[in-house]
Amino acid sequence: MGVGFNVQNSFYSVGAASFLNSFFSTINYHLEPEGWGTKYPYLMNHVYMGKIGNSLIPELLKEVREIREQLQNYSPSQIIWDFEDLTKQPPWGKNISPEITSLANYFVTSEGEDLFEVLILALEQAIEYKVDFAIE
Repeated sequence: MGVGFNVQNSFYSVGAASFLNSFFSTINYHLEPEGWGTKYPYLMNHVYMGKIGNSLIPELLKEVREIREQLQNYSPSQIIWDFEDLTKQPPWGKNISPEITSLANYFVTSEGEDLFEVLILALEQAIEYKVDFAIE
């Protein structure tokens, strides 16, 4: 079953839960040397748990943009599929599109869209409509 982002009555499909877990695992492993949620608490502590209140979304949006920028410094081969088992690999292995040049553009939804773009769009919509953001 797939997961996605829910903003009021809009649902943004992401894909498999393991894929979204890889997104969080990669961020944690490469960008949070002091531990889970220490550098990006809004994304890693609130969103990862399933929901974030509207008043915190502007700070979350800043984190997401910084994360994307930071992940440009990591090659696709540095993907982390599961932070609890670093030996796990994506089901497609190393067979990825040549258009994927870093971890900043590695994450593509099941509908073929850049995950960061989808996430930013959903967060901006939540701000505009003054509603919470959730993973479902």
